[in-house]
Amino acid sequence: MAETTLRGRLLVAAPSLHDPNFARSVILIAEHGDGGAMGLVLNRPSQTLVGEAVPELTSLSAGDEPIFVGGPVATESVLALAEVEDPDDASELVLGDVGFVQDPDVAARRGRIFVGYAGWSAGQIEAELEEESWIVVAAEADDVFSDEPAGLWSAVLRRQGAPLALLATMPPDPSLN
Repeated sequence: MAETTLRGRLLVAAPSLHDPNFARSVILIAEHGDGGAMGLVLNRPSQTLVGEAVPELTSLSAGDEPIFVGGPVATESVLALAEVEDPDDASELVLGDVGFVQDPDVAARRGRIFVGYAGWSAGQIEAELEEESWIVVAAEADDVFSDEPAGLWSAVLRRQGAPLALLATMPPDPSLN
């Protein structure tokens, strides 16, 4: 395993990554260790609203906000990330005051609901980084709760400055350009 953890960082899909589960995705890494890694895709809203599918979680995320598809693993599981007022209210902090919560009544500034997650077995994420499938960048709490998830991939790359900012302008299929 790499000396440093990716926990609390973003994986931004490189333009060469064409797997439909991850093309142009932005993933917040929540766990990374010797046994592998786990993260949530931040820019894949579903068509299902929180209020329709899990109304008990509308206190964390507005009922008219979509549930996000966190990844292709365990899509029957529901995960809630929230920016909490009290860090002790999170079962596990991931990024600053942003962490997983299990109690829908915690005092939270904002929250987002996910189904499923992205997972990597031991050494897999390191191999993908070696293949340059991912770009690792610093995460910001606003990334987790972006009001414009469709533009998150470009926005994250743009804020990195040159040369990554240039990738943000790349069309999904450059051959059509």
